[in-house]
Amino acid sequence: MPRDLTKFRNIGIAAHIDAGKTTVSERILYYTGKTHKIGEVHEGTAVMDHLQEEQERGITITAAATTCPWRIDGKEDGEEFIINLIDTPGHVDFTVEVERSLRVLDGAVAVFDGREGVEAQSETVWRQAAKYKVPRLCFINKMDKVGADFEFCVRTIHERLGANPVPIQIPIGAAEMFAGVIDLVEMKAYQWDETSKGRVWGEIPIPPECLAGADQARAYMIEKAAECDDHLMEHYLHDKPIDRDQIKAALRKGTIAGHINPVLCGSALKYKGVQLLLNAVVYYLPNPLDKPPVVGHDPRDKNKQIIRSADGGEPFCGIVFKIVSDQHGDLSYLRIYSGKLQSGARIINSTRDRKEIASRIWEMHAADRIQRDDAEAGDIVGIVGFKYSLTGDTVCDADHPIVLEKMEFPEPVISMSIEPRNANDKNKLGEALTTLRREDPTFRSNFDSETGQTIIHGMGELHLEIIANKLRRDMKVDVLVGKPKVAYKETITRPAEAQGKHIKQTGGRGQYGDCWIRIEPYRPVEGDDSEDTLLFVNEIKGGAIPKEYIPSVEYGVRQAFKSGILGGFPALNMKVALFDGSYHDVDSSQIAFEQAGILAMQAAMKKAGPVLLEPIMKLQVTTPIEFAGPVQGDISSRRAMIENTENRGQIQVIDALVPLASMFGYATILRSLTQGRANYTMEPHSYAQAPNHVKDEVLAALK
Repeated sequence: MPRDLTKFRNIGIAAHIDAGKTTVSERILYYTGKTHKIGEVHEGTAVMDHLQEEQERGITITAAATTCPWRIDGKEDGEEFIINLIDTPGHVDFTVEVERSLRVLDGAVAVFDGREGVEAQSETVWRQAAKYKVPRLCFINKMDKVGADFEFCVRTIHERLGANPVPIQIPIGAAEMFAGVIDLVEMKAYQWDETSKGRVWGEIPIPPECLAGADQARAYMIEKAAECDDHLMEHYLHDKPIDRDQIKAALRKGTIAGHINPVLCGSALKYKGVQLLLNAVVYYLPNPLDKPPVVGHDPRDKNKQIIRSADGGEPFCGIVFKIVSDQHGDLSYLRIYSGKLQSGARIINSTRDRKEIASRIWEMHAADRIQRDDAEAGDIVGIVGFKYSLTGDTVCDADHPIVLEKMEFPEPVISMSIEPRNANDKNKLGEALTTLRREDPTFRSNFDSETGQTIIHGMGELHLEIIANKLRRDMKVDVLVGKPKVAYKETITRPAEAQGKHIKQTGGRGQYGDCWIRIEPYRPVEGDDSEDTLLFVNEIKGGAIPKEYIPSVEYGVRQAFKSGILGGFPALNMKVALFDGSYHDVDSSQIAFEQAGILAMQAAMKKAGPVLLEPIMKLQVTTPIEFAGPVQGDISSRRAMIENTENRGQIQVIDALVPLASMFGYATILRSLTQGRANYTMEPHSYAQAPNHVKDEVLAALK
């Protein structure tokens, strides 16, 4: 008997760091019966933060997946729904974990701090979810926190995220007076008993002082719901009775279409509001059938579109969205979009045209696994047996190949040298780095032949620190690490032309390649997220260079582009036109024209006003107001541009753009300036031209 996909929800929990995502996840596991003891982040006992590093630091580093059952209101006789849940990190250094999770999820719960509202990383997470058209609920957490303000949070969701938040609950009180929530759809109030860890909860009369506010909020909710549903709009305009099922249907329709974002509230730490959040996940977030069929293309013909529906009877296809290596081999996390996968099945990786075997299928529960015989459309499972698949690859039925849309990952902005403490560990280090690259698409490593060092590249200081700890602790490779370095890039400021001529006579057949190129600054088209920022144009007329040598010139140009001209840094944003050249009937070859392309590009970049580009970070500092002056002064001294300051009670929030090179060791400085009471977040923003004195210092250090 085919299973009912309307009973499945694939959701993620995402937010700014410290908004309480993992605490919400732990409560969900507890109330769904998946765990029988509540894990706490602050005690290092959270189930979803299962890595030793996560438990010690109290932060989430990797996305953890689990599957749990839920019956409405937690009642044993209720209809059962299956929730596949992914808890994602909040720290920007691990943004890849959020990106790849959102790519495969059907819906998400965005968690906000009840006092802070929308914070820097909230914007990044929201943007990532919008990119993959993931419908979102908003859960305003920490309503018990001093300074918690529900209306302020809703306002920031609207103003800073450009979203359409629609409260479907309002809190009863706030901070130490937070007593429960009012459900505006049911027009009922609920409270939770803390001594039972929230297991005992139920309906109470709506407090008289809250009635007017609840009526007003409910009218607004119905108005917004009516905008999403013609049937409800007709009832609304003609003052016909409106029942709760009509409201729920309209809210669900609007949420799935991305027109509205229902807002709920509570305090996960104090056990309030989580059961109603689970109800809302079931009521308003999509099941696999609510989502449009996935669109891919034929591996042999990119223009041939193929569509797959969430149906167990269709040919199998899925996407690998995460890889974890352990002593038993790679565990590949797989979202299945169509068809059925049997344990032991032979399938293909259509992205790489390699055969794979799904030796074992596991249902994941953070670090624990439950073996399954099969999995089908709508499932998120772990697979053991894949040898060639990487993050973002499509796996499918060998007789019905399809390639699904790939994932885009940000470029690393920081690097540092790393070497084994003793020579015996050299091979172990190479193997360990290969494993880490498979696991983490934002991590890169390469060998610098000039210095004899291995260079690792990542998204931030914390990212590289955790990579180094992982090498030492998990992979038993004792390494020495250098100081972090900035990932500079280069570009040009004006057009230039140059010739590249490669001629060698060696007695026998010689080498002859000659080309003329014109280069100019170039901006990729808006919305083009590809990493390729070089546009190569062939303007050869009259066969000055035979067609078979054009790709060789382009290859040479791109090789030179990768290593720049000032300090060996990769270049950005150039248009290169090949417009003339010459060839020799006997001596010309592909290698000769590759060399000519390299020489032409190097000569042209020298003439084109090359400049050094440095990564600029988006910085947000939250500090008590009494320290705001020294904090702002320190930020300004780091070549930062302060864009905005905002007072929220006794707290000031400072937004700035600052060069990454100025921010090493900032956490220690900020702690000393504010007695440890301020915190900050930082994420990549853009590249900008480095001042001349910075350029001179950087280039001098390379000599």
